[in-house]
Amino acid sequence: MRIRMAGLAVIAALICAPAAAQEYRGEISGNAGWTFSDGVTGVSVLAQDGNIYNEIGPKDSFSWGLTAGYFFTEHWEFEFLFDQQMSELEVKGTATTTVGDFKVSNYHGVFSYHAGDPDASVRPFIFFGAGATSYGGVDFTAFDGSQRNIGGNTKFSATLGAGVKYYPGSRAGIRLQARWTPTYIKSDSEGYWCDP
Repeated sequence: MRIRMAGLAVIAALICAPAAAQEYRGEISGNAGWTFSDGVTGVSVLAQDGNIYNEIGPKDSFSWGLTAGYFFTEHWEFEFLFDQQMSELEVKGTATTTVGDFKVSNYHGVFSYHAGDPDASVRPFIFFGAGATSYGGVDFTAFDGSQRNIGGNTKFSATLGAGVKYYPGSRAGIRLQARWTPTYIKSDSEGYWCDP
């Protein structure tokens, strides 16, 4: 019995040794950038200001975020991504009118594939994931002077992108990336995500 247990212990040690030597690591990053936003179009509406509006959406604006990830192999990383866009809600048509301050937040689970050697100082990567996009509510003053509110909403969204990580040292690095996040708005007979 002791010989069997000792043999199993040796086999377990040999199997675990290569895995322990791979030193997979976690990463935490902050980001700041610019978000190009797209709204939705719909039926034209004649507003009290005399203009006709047929589009509503967030204005292109500054965004910031946080990412926490863990490399579960030398090339694959699982990340949680949070991003918030500090924007304004606009309606467009024969004129462009700002309704009020508007926050758009993203919460995504993401799989990233990193090319190249794990110890390289420069590693290009691609990523894809899914989660939710949350649209904050908007308080505003209507054309007649009354106080109004547009409630917030949270919708399913996907995200994908690519970038490069540069590690000048062993403990810190720089991440440059571009990301696209289509968000499911509604279903109808034609069906669409962001815009028909």
